[in-house]
Amino acid sequence: MKPASEKVRQWIDNGRDPRGAHWQAGLEALLEVFAPYLEPGRLVPAVSLDPSDRPVFDEALAVIDVSPNVAAVFLPPEAAGKIRPPESAPELERIEKSRPAYKVLLQRPGAQPRLACLDISPQAHNPGVDLFQDGALLGTYDFEDRKECMASLDQILFAHMWEKGKWEASDFRHYTLNWFERVMDTGKGDIAVKTDFSYLHTPSLIKSNPVDVIFTLIVDVFDRRLQDTHGPIRQALDGIFALPDQQARQTRYYEMAEKIVLQSLSLIKDAQLVDFTDFSEKQTDNFKKATSAAIGRIAQKMEAAAPA
Repeated sequence: MKPASEKVRQWIDNGRDPRGAHWQAGLEALLEVFAPYLEPGRLVPAVSLDPSDRPVFDEALAVIDVSPNVAAVFLPPEAAGKIRPPESAPELERIEKSRPAYKVLLQRPGAQPRLACLDISPQAHNPGVDLFQDGALLGTYDFEDRKECMASLDQILFAHMWEKGKWEASDFRHYTLNWFERVMDTGKGDIAVKTDFSYLHTPSLIKSNPVDVIFTLIVDVFDRRLQDTHGPIRQALDGIFALPDQQARQTRYYEMAEKIVLQSLSLIKDAQLVDFTDFSEKQTDNFKKATSAAIGRIAQKMEAAAPA
């Protein structure tokens, strides 16, 4: 990757406005700082959130639908307040310096990475979106009303920051898993989602059916959370691993797996993600069998995760 100063010089030599070139370079440099903590396809806070920041982050989670290859970071005031556009570009200033700023940065990779800077601050006088590519300000979206801004983000990001190339089955699984975790984190079913890219909504994407995809998703969530060595699943399993009796451990694995599956099904039902009443008699029978099978699979995965 070229040093920021070299890129800026090249952009300016190519006729780019120095103000936009410097601002894009600064935003890209900030993304590089947080890069080790980001996971493409997920909106991640730049720093630990204060309780007062959580409502704004949850709002962002609900409406910012991220393509699997796009990096996205949420900047609360602690981080967003430290970055400001060049003073020579007042049109890019969306909030007064004395106000708490909330920004989201997204970067789409490629030969010419595209960057979006979203100002979603509740106290912004001009909330909106700035789009940059190759040192140029591609365009801006300005809103007088923040509610209108938040409602428009999904459409804007899909138009400018979405991966339009061919997706593999792994991309659909990654996208659907990320979307469902946003549902889990917010407890809301009306989270922005592209149903043509979600295998829960379109099972044919992974050559599956409406019943099996439910449990594919539940197991995918478990697999991801099992890898979090400091997460609640690992902590609960550490207590089970310490039990001296094998039969007692297996019983606890099954009980814990059953709880995970049933709680996930309850969330799917309560959030109205799937209408179980639409299932045919055959699908209902398959659903019961798949529930038992998923519990068994997760219990086996728990046992396999035990230290040797």
